[in-house]
Amino acid sequence: MTRPRQPPKQYPRVARLNEVVMECLAEEVERLSDPRLGFVTITGVEIAADLRTAEVFYSVFHRGDGPDESAAGLASAAPHLRTHIGRQIRMKYSPELRFIQDDSIASGERIEAILRTLHDDPIRADDTDGLLDRDEDTQ
Repeated sequence: MTRPRQPPKQYPRVARLNEVVMECLAEEVERLSDPRLGFVTITGVEIAADLRTAEVFYSVFHRGDGPDESAAGLASAAPHLRTHIGRQIRMKYSPELRFIQDDSIASGERIEAILRTLHDDPIRADDTDGLLDRDEDTQ
């Protein structure tokens, strides 16, 4: 009888590094005083297997400035953030940071708004054409 194969570990080294780098970057971005950043939130980090590059996903709470302002602020802060990672985390290489805007929060808000309007709509769900009179719905 052979032993069944064990599933792979859920937290390989790169996944742990992703979490640690994300926390490190989030703390340091909070400390930056660049007015272009606005309300930037680091939502995720994906480090390449060779540890040389890292894709940093971020979202921006829009105050009126475009997301390009925040992207420019993060790009100019990238060398400082890379140095901070090198000092805080023991790694063979400090990864080159590439910032990518994460639209998942905006998509989630849009879906919530659609669901809210569907929930508030008094037309019955089985009336796909919207032909029933609203007075018939109350009876």
